Amino acid sequence: MTETIKKDNLETNMEVVILTGLSGAGKTKAIDWFEDRGYYCVDNMPPSLIPDFINLAINSKKKMNQAAFVVDVRGGEFFDDLKECIQGLKSREDIDCKVLFIEASDRTLVKRYNETRRNHPLAEGPTTKDVIMLERERLMEIRDMSDFIIDTTDLKVNELQIEIGRIFSEGGNSTFAINIASFGYKRGMPTEADLVFDMRFIPNPYYVPSLKRLTGNNKKVYSYVFKQSVAEKFVGDLLNLLEDLIPSYIKEGKQHLNLAFGCTGGQHRSVAMADRMAKELRDRGYRITLEHRDL
Repeated sequence: MTETIKKDNLETNMEVVILTGLSGAGKTKAIDWFEDRGYYCVDNMPPSLIPDFINLAINSKKKMNQAAFVVDVRGGEFFDDLKECIQGLKSREDIDCKVLFIEASDRTLVKRYNETRRNHPLAEGPTTKDVIMLERERLMEIRDMSDFIIDTTDLKVNELQIEIGRIFSEGGNSTFAINIASFGYKRGMPTEADLVFDMRFIPNPYYVPSLKRLTGNNKKVYSYVFKQSVAEKFVGDLLNLLEDLIPSYIKEGKQHLNLAFGCTGGQHRSVAMADRMAKELRDRGYRITLEHRDL
């Protein structure tokens, strides 16, 4: 069941979801969730036709309350109309439009295409990282307009659908997304970060011979980092700070909060801390995306 949203005292009578994102990231599996819950689902409709379809649905005898549209680069030149379509839908008072963006890491997407032997819509031959980057650039503006972003790099199908359920079902903190990233200072700070935390106060596993060539994703490195009392204290203090700040961000209309954790090379301390904070915040019911930029 979806909560009825009111705008300027006018009841929203239709919920519309625009599902977009990178090819191979899991949009087909995502749309299955909506179809199973009674949404009228349309795949690859030209964006310019979506408003007309919605008007038809609203004015029909049997009114349609929920619809989901998959729109991506398969649409060719029609895809370029998506930005204008989203802006138009979000300006209407008779519908509640949300944009869900599905993505995954370059390496994961290349691997998925190679395993399935399917052709990427932008590639004439094998799917390469350059093809993925080209698609990312084309989708960047739409990604920035999205209400929700899900990274499927480390998600199984059922985990993806659970995450979608958190967003589009009632209750919890599901409408607010926290995007977490690790990075290395020697490669520059992430420009999109809202809050940046320097992990160089934690003893560096790089100088432990048995840990030097491992990463923060390794249990040994993770254990080393959080054996440090200062690291555990930081986690507790930051969680308390975020619990105080997030309601204010939401009140001001912010849908996403981008957290970045940095260390010298982006391999050990920042990775372990990003993993830990992702787990802690996910356990508290928040929607989380996690990226290790320099790993």
